[in-house]
Amino acid sequence: MDLINLSATELKRKILNKEISSKEAVECYLNRIEEVEDKIDAFITLNKDEALKAAEEVDRKIQNGEEVGMLSGIPIAIKDNISTKGLKTTCGSKMLENYIPPYDATVIENIRKEDGIIIGKTNMDEFAMGSSTETSYFKTTKNPYDLNKVPGGSSGGSAAAVAACDVPLALGSETGGSIRQPSSFCGVVGIKPTYGLVSRYGVVSYASSLDQVGPFAKNVEDAALLLNVLAGYDKKDSTSISREKVDYTKRLKEDIKGMKIGLPKEYFTEYVDEKVKNQVLEAVEVLKDLGAEVEEISLPHTEYALACYYIIANGEASSNLSRFDGVNFGYRSAEYSNLEELYKNSRSEGFGEEVKRRIMVGTYVLSSGYYDAYYRKAQEVRTLIKNDFDKAFEKYDIILAPTSPILPFNIGEKIDDPLAMYMSDILTVSVNLAGACALSVPCGYVDGLPVGLQIIGNEFEEEKILRLAYNYEKNRGIDMKIPSLRSEENGL
Repeated sequence: MDLINLSATELKRKILNKEISSKEAVECYLNRIEEVEDKIDAFITLNKDEALKAAEEVDRKIQNGEEVGMLSGIPIAIKDNISTKGLKTTCGSKMLENYIPPYDATVIENIRKEDGIIIGKTNMDEFAMGSSTETSYFKTTKNPYDLNKVPGGSSGGSAAAVAACDVPLALGSETGGSIRQPSSFCGVVGIKPTYGLVSRYGVVSYASSLDQVGPFAKNVEDAALLLNVLAGYDKKDSTSISREKVDYTKRLKEDIKGMKIGLPKEYFTEYVDEKVKNQVLEAVEVLKDLGAEVEEISLPHTEYALACYYIIANGEASSNLSRFDGVNFGYRSAEYSNLEELYKNSRSEGFGEEVKRRIMVGTYVLSSGYYDAYYRKAQEVRTLIKNDFDKAFEKYDIILAPTSPILPFNIGEKIDDPLAMYMSDILTVSVNLAGACALSVPCGYVDGLPVGLQIIGNEFEEEKILRLAYNYEKNRGIDMKIPSLRSEENGL
């Protein structure tokens, strides 16, 4: 039985029906990782022994007729900025190269309670700062569809692991598109939940007012299953919002007739690759055929979103990363003669170039004399962007757009041009600024590379975006391929 091609939902069913054991599933995926990891470089740390022990415990429960959790022995990969007790959490950085947390993040506690199996920690842009997974201290992850291309970022390791069938499910985090953009580049489903829906406790902060954890999966139903486990109030997170628990798989199959969809004209301009645009517009026609009503709309402050985002995100990063000073934990320089040199040398040697760049920018915009001109002004613009979305959602159920304006680009192509790299986030950052929910679902291929359809919903309307995505997925008429893990140049 070829287990790696099963969806998480199918795998769960077979484990519960005793057609296979959880241990067999974990062993199968570990073998798959061993087979392809040297090509993909998706993982920083594997959790083999503990994963097998956890799988054996799930099998024992099933054999004894005991109640088993929602994830029922399914292997899951975790982005390496999410704390895992006893398992290294590096944030893709030399600064935390050997850090082993003494506690689990709340989302990890939830996964363990529901009998999910933590199989390893995935590669990422250092401290989640990047759009290509090239700023990692450890390695550069490759796109399974073309090993010369990036998988997107910062959650590129998780997206690539799901795309390459290393795991059926994975966790990522995003601050300005770091789940949706790699989902688009790697041809998988990724959800950015509403800010406050999923606990941030135990997630190493980049920008606290923007960060959210979300799932990667092969299909919409699997993503909804994992979101069921992640979502919920957490008293340990001051940004967590108490709401009635929702089963996100329950209403997936309801039709979308009469659903009102807005296409923002600002998301279909000249900076969007024409082939990507056409692929998304073909997806819109599928939704029309299913009974959705589509109109062009305007989100007039979109042009300010990228600048606004990078001011706020970098300002918050400067504050959050100040704790990494070579004193309490993390990397400490061996060369210093006083406390000031300890701080300076530890941070200079422990952080990579992109992280240092963003800390410097963030420190500048928060500094005396510039705070009002930059950070406060960006927060005012953020309010205008949120008002654009609020106004649109008064009339429309969903906003549709491309996830990324471009196709996956070559490794090394943009790493030395930060502004070009930042532009790849131009269609995603507004959602984070507004605190809304969104997902990316594959909508076909251009030149053999995946394209993502971005489905944006109002706050706490994950059920709507998932229902639309599920209906589209079942009717898109596109044969989604398993990536060949080949390079056009060398035929690997």
